[in-house]
This record gives sequence, structure tokens and C-alpha cells, in this order.
Amino acid sequence: MSLESLIRLWRAHPDSAPNFSIWQTTPARRAQTHPFPDDLPDALRAALSRRGIDSLFDHQLEAWTHARAGRNVVLATGTASGKTLAYNLPVIASLIANTDARALYLFPTKALAQDQLSTLADLNLQAFQPSNIPTAIYDGDTAQSQRSSIRRNARIILSNPDMLHTGILPHHTNWADFFKSLRYVVIDEMHTYRGVFGSHVANVIRRLKRVAKFYGAQPQFILTSATIGNPKELAERLIESAVELIDNDGSSRGERHFLLYNPPVIDEAIGLRKSSLLESVRLAKDLIANDVQSVVFARSRRSVEIILTYLQEESRNSVLDSRKPNTESSNIVHPIRGYRSGYLPGQRREIEKGLRDGTVKTVVATNALELGIDIGGLGAAMLVGYPGSIASLTQQTGRAGRGEAPALAVLVASASPLDQFLAHHPDYFIGKSPEQALINPDHLLILLNHLRCAMFELPFQKGEGFGSLPAKTTEEYLEFLAFNNEAHFSQKKYFWMSDSYPAANISLRSASPANVVLQTTDDPVNSLRTGRPQVIGEVDLASAYWMVHPNAIYLHEGQQYFVHDLDLEKNIASVTAVALDYYTEAQRETEIQILSSNAQAAVHGGEKGHGEIQVTTQVVGFKKLRWFTRENLGEKPLDLPPTDLQTTGYWLSLSDSTIETLREAGTWTNDPNDYGRDWPRIRLAVRTRDGFRCQVCGAAETDREHDVHHKIPFKAFTSAAEANRLDNLITLCPACHRSVEQNVRMRSGLAGLSYVLSQLAPLFLMCDPSDLGVHTDAAGSIRGLPAVFLYDQIPAGIGFSQKLFEIHDELMARALELVGECECKDGCPSCVGPGGENGYGGKQETIEVLKRLAVSDPASSTS
Repeated sequence: MSLESLIRLWRAHPDSAPNFSIWQTTPARRAQTHPFPDDLPDALRAALSRRGIDSLFDHQLEAWTHARAGRNVVLATGTASGKTLAYNLPVIASLIANTDARALYLFPTKALAQDQLSTLADLNLQAFQPSNIPTAIYDGDTAQSQRSSIRRNARIILSNPDMLHTGILPHHTNWADFFKSLRYVVIDEMHTYRGVFGSHVANVIRRLKRVAKFYGAQPQFILTSATIGNPKELAERLIESAVELIDNDGSSRGERHFLLYNPPVIDEAIGLRKSSLLESVRLAKDLIANDVQSVVFARSRRSVEIILTYLQEESRNSVLDSRKPNTESSNIVHPIRGYRSGYLPGQRREIEKGLRDGTVKTVVATNALELGIDIGGLGAAMLVGYPGSIASLTQQTGRAGRGEAPALAVLVASASPLDQFLAHHPDYFIGKSPEQALINPDHLLILLNHLRCAMFELPFQKGEGFGSLPAKTTEEYLEFLAFNNEAHFSQKKYFWMSDSYPAANISLRSASPANVVLQTTDDPVNSLRTGRPQVIGEVDLASAYWMVHPNAIYLHEGQQYFVHDLDLEKNIASVTAVALDYYTEAQRETEIQILSSNAQAAVHGGEKGHGEIQVTTQVVGFKKLRWFTRENLGEKPLDLPPTDLQTTGYWLSLSDSTIETLREAGTWTNDPNDYGRDWPRIRLAVRTRDGFRCQVCGAAETDREHDVHHKIPFKAFTSAAEANRLDNLITLCPACHRSVEQNVRMRSGLAGLSYVLSQLAPLFLMCDPSDLGVHTDAAGSIRGLPAVFLYDQIPAGIGFSQKLFEIHDELMARALELVGECECKDGCPSCVGPGGENGYGGKQETIEVLKRLAVSDPASSTS
């Protein structure tokens, strides 16, 4: 069995072939090679020969030439094109020539640093004569006992921006010899440094160059990037120096197949498609059956674990049957593994090794495997849903194939409006240039934090700038810090006032630097030996509220864990391994308050605005969902504290005249219900009949009266008398009422508008859908007018809301196009979202709202 047999199967099989809306084949490409340059040191020639390398690709030779001429370089070539060798050669050559020279390699993850250490070990640098080149990793996992020796002896340090930020720059006096001789800085996987993370990293580089200059060094930079739209611009924004762009990929490549699979519609009336997740499982089984080593990319950690569970469940019996009688199960490496954040480093290294040596045949991963970790040559990559950007699509599909072997990549479209829009308009991403990676190093909150760090590291001289920030502007910010008693001005210098170093409290990646540790006592032998519970993983604090709340089912490498307790003071979740027939899904409520408005403007049908907002979110309960069928097995309330996010948002409110027009047309369903004069008597009669108890959970009334709920929504009837029949009414406690309303409420045009905008906006912002939050405000907090909010999911924002404000007309036009073209009758996951259990979808209401918001020619609008 092989990739060729799989391709024949998918082209012919009736369950698969009709659903491949795109099947694009790219022919193989020959390598463009050149002899070694004359000035390549003999030691390097010998090391390369031992590895079977006797020539360089086009881009490798070009990188050598520019680097040897002292220029900064950015390499933007494909996955597995040999970028690592392209930067290693000039760095090592320089260290051979100058026995004092040092180099710093920065990787976005610890895993990549480990991977590249192995690559350098293959070159046997310590055997080079006369220049011994010790190499070491210096990150959070480095033992304290080894750190002093590494600082003193290592000539190539492999680290990450986080460690540079907190563990190296604040303690630069311990690194004086290293910084005096710093010749090269390599920044690998540069494309990951975008948005907030990239803005932080750009400031860390400013601090690095400032400290190096203090010690008399001016290092040269080599950067590498996956395919993005602006590699030269991003590189120059990160290091604030000119760079030479190398993007002519001279490596060889085998035949590549790119497929787009759109799951079939199984109910045309409601537009219901087969689950993209379950269809991906089916296609992954074909890959496994044809012995094609594969990676399956899922959008979320939970999706990884669900897909992994499905695949492992089917293969478990065959794996057990194939074991030798005396083989210990602990020595068996399962051929199907998961890979995501939250796994311990040892687990990830084991999985990476299994992919390289072939013992792991299939890995289900988040974008944690999108980066250039060496996992060997995979035959196929499957993407469960559009990954959010063309750059990520290119990077993930590029994980399949190495060298001249053929490979296949398949994108399985989900039912989301974005995926369906792309499935029907492939020209939006096929053949299009990848998105630009954007950063803003001068974002006020980020910049102030790094000015604090830089001032701790070295006092600021009066008249000194900070990177490209002019001296005058820098001084204004330093004066602000002095006014706040964080800085002191004396003898024409600004000094840091506190004993503690500020970097310790600043996370480069997250609004919350804290993580919740997952502990279990399931292994009594280990717990007895160590005297403490076993740690199985960790979750960032922001995610802990919905992932490991009390009574949650947490999934880790396909194993279910029941969460007994979440201690938010100690940041510990206590879990126990279980085997249950359900998983859990958290339910959240959100409130938004506008703090300030940066801009407002009248638009067709309403008003748009953007500014600072406060988002308050609370996990209020959870659902138990049966495996495979997603049958709702029950819902329970939770009492967790709310979390606040101060960020920037874009909002759209409907005008009074628009609402009145919609009312007259019968397409406005957000007004409060008028249950009639007899409603108090009817409520009492229903509660009395039901014994003043919730008919879902059985809770008795306390100080607050229970609610009375309409089984079929009130607005579905033409009269209150018909809607208020006793057989259509039921007593529910507030928590159960809230849950039931979410399931069966009639979807309004406002809710449909909110759904489609939140799904479509990431395409125009070129961001991940998880970067945006959405809130529907039917109550009308903006001068009593109903509104929709889209907001940045990061503190202080990064500019998405302003961009939405600017592209408002284009967004409305495309939303109307998407909903209008959808073939469903009354709403589905591919347009305005699914209707409730009683099928009220709100599609027509959404179309009518969009007709009043959209302009006929958005390009001509000046709104």
C-alpha cells in the first residue's frame, strides 16, 4: 500500500471523489545547485562530505555570499529547503576564523532549539581544529548547575526570546565576555513573530542591540521565515536595520497534490453538512490503511484530543493483537499520537523521535507542529478546517513531503462561513500572495514595559533613543516613568528605581504569564516515591476557566481526566484518569462596556465606531456531550469568578429608522415579548403545577422565583393566548433557563449578523479567528440601540478593531453575498449559524438587516 494507491482510491471512491472540489497537482522540481564556495573552510567541507552533501542550493550560496560580505540576511524559502544549513555555514565559518567570536540562535520554542542542537551535533563542531566550538542550550529547562559553565564556555548559545528577555539581558553583567564577542544573531522562524508576540520581540531585539553596543559589539543578523507576504519588511521592523531578501528556493521537490474536501450536505433544508471532524477521521483512516505517514492538523487542543481518541479507539485492538506475549505494554509506542501545547517536554521529544524513526505513523497536532521541527519526511498532511491564513496553510501543507518524494495535502472544509466561503471562492486563497505579518513595536503598553526593562539593564542617557524611537519621544516616556516614581533622573541619566527587575512580570506571549498545573495521584508508586502528585501537563490561566473547571473532562493524549478541583490561588487542577462516554463543553456569558470612543461615523442603516472597551466573561456552566453523537446528556451550573479584558473593539449599531423598517416588514425579532395581562396569573399556575421546582435539575425555589419558559418560542405564535397554553410552558431555574434559551431561542437577525461577521472578518484581517471575540448586544447599551461588537482578544488590542472600522462597507457587502448564496432555507452553520432545536434559523431576518447595512458598491463608499 502506498500514496499512489490512496490517490487511486480517493479518485474513484463514491464516498470521497464527488466531494473533492479542488485537486491541484504540482509537478516535481529539480534542484538548482552550485559547488562549494572557494572560501568555505576545510573543516566545514569535511563535515558536509561526511553527511553526503557535496553542493549548495541556489539560496544557500546566496546567503553565504551576503553574510560573508557583512550584510544582514532574511531567508524566505519553503519548508525543508535547507535554511538551517544556509545560516549555519557563515556562522560556523566566522567562529572558525575568530576563536573569540560567539553566536546567539533564537527560536520561538524550546523544541526547535533541541532540534537544532541535534543538527549542530551532527556536524561534530567540537572536533574542529584549531577552533573548538562548544554549543549549548540556555533556556528555562537548563539546570542551574550548568548555567555558569555555559555562559563561560559555549560559543553558540541556543535560546528563545522569552529567556533572552527574562534570563539573559537583565543579567548581562554575567554575560560580559559573551556580549563583547557577539558576532552573529540568528532569528529562526521569523514569521511567528507577528502581532503582540512580534511587537514584544522587536523590543527585546532593541534591548539586545543596546546591551551589545554597551560592550562594543555590533552583531550581524540572519533571519529565516516561512512564506509570508512581507519577509523583508518584517525582518527590518524586527531588527531595525537593512536586510537582503533571499527568496529563490533552489531545493528539489517531488510531485505535490493539494486537495480541498468539502463534506457533503446531508440535510439541504437546514444546510447541514457531515462533520468535518468525523470526515477527517474517515480520511485519516484511509491514510493509515495505506501506510502513509501523516500529520493531521486540528484548530484547537480539544479537537486534537477528540480526533486522537477516535483514531486510537479503532486501532487499539489491532495494536494489542500484534504485540508479542512477553512484551511490556509500557515499552509499546502507539503509532497514533497527539501533539500540542500542554504536553510535557519529554512527551513531545518522544513523539518527534517516533516520527523521525517511523514508529509513529500518524500524529494529530495543533499548529505546534507547524514550525520547522525535524520530523522526517511525511507522506501527507491533513488540515481539519482552514487554519486562518494563507501563510499557515502553506506552512502546514508544507510539512508533507521531503526531497523528491511525492506528497499530498488535503484541506477538509468545516461548516463555518469562512471555510464555505473559501470552498466556493477558492480564488481567495489559491495563487494569492500570503498575508503580511504585522507588528507594532511602538504600541504604548508594550513599549513602556520594555523601556522599564531596558532602564533596569542600563540607565538611559539624556538624549538617547530606543531603537528607531527618536530621543525626544523616548525622553517623554522616561519623564512619564519618572513622574510615576518608577525612574529617577540624576546626572543626565534616567535610573530604574526598584530593586526587582521588571522583565519577570512581563510575558511576551500571553496576557497572563501564569499557568495552571494539572496534577494526578493515579500513579501511587510514583507519588509515594516522590512524595508529591504526578504532573501530567499544564494549561494557561486564561484557558483554565473553560478547559479544567470543576467536573470538566480534560483530554490529554487521548486519555480522559475528570477534574475534581480547580484551585485558582495555587494554580493547580486536581484530576483523575477516567473512561467515560461523554466529554464536556463550557458555557460562557459576556458583557461589554465602552470605555472611550476613538472614532464614530454614520453608515448605511446605523452607526459604526471603534475604541477602548472592557469585556467581562464568566464561565457559568457546562454541557455533557456523548462521544460520536454529541447528544446532550445534561447541563450543570458553575460558580467561577469573572475575568476582565481591557482591549479595543469595533461596534455596529442599528439606527431607529432601520429597526422600524424591519419591524414593519416583520423581520425584527429582538423586541421584548409582551406576554399579555394574564401573564402573572399564568406564571403562578405553571409554577404551582410544577411544585415550584425546576423541571430539569429539580432545584426548589428559594428567595428568587423560578422562570417560566415557552417550549416553542413565544415569537413563533401569532397570539399570546396560543403561545401561553399551559402545555407549552415549563418551570425552570435561572441556570437551566439560560441553557435552554441558548439551545431553542429563535435566532434573530442581529444574532445572525453577529455570527456571520465574526466568521468572515478574519479573512479580511488576515488573522486567526481566535484573535477576535464577538458579542451581540440586543439590549442596546449604545444609546438604547441594538449592536454587534467585534473585539481584539488581547489586552490593549493590536489594531484589528480599527481595521474593521475602515473596511466596514466591504465586510457588509461580502457578508450579504455569503448569506444570500447559501442554499439552506432558514440558517445553517455555513451562513448565519444553526437554528435552535425547533429550527428557527433567522436567515431571512439576517438578510434583511444586511440589505440595509450594505452599499451596492463598497469601493465607492467614503463612509
